[in-house]
Amino acid sequence: MKSKKMYWLETVVCSARKGVDARLERMLESRQEMRRRTDGCIRAWVSRSMDGQAMFLLQAIYENEESWHNSAKRIAEDLDSRDGGIESLLGGPPLVGIFALDPKNLDLEGA
Repeated sequence: MKSKKMYWLETVVCSARKGVDARLERMLESRQEMRRRTDGCIRAWVSRSMDGQAMFLLQAIYENEESWHNSAKRIAEDLDSRDGGIESLLGGPPLVGIFALDPKNLDLEGA
């Protein structure tokens, strides 16, 4: 039986230390933009909490594990090495997960 192709959905929830939320948001946006420009990244976005807290949701959809690895490598080499990364701006450890996403659940034609 042939296995069904599934996309990789990366999800990160994080919060900023007090007073650095605008900077963290800019850095997260630049990282999502780099993901979008990486081959194999289908979509990437960042969202801020609706209640005004300095909490952010980052999500990206990749064609496969290799695309996800390539994206992470580009960010580490190109952005983290230049700006020091986001870790010092975080209010605590981020919640990170990788999930299987059935391509049929995406409306790629209407996007």
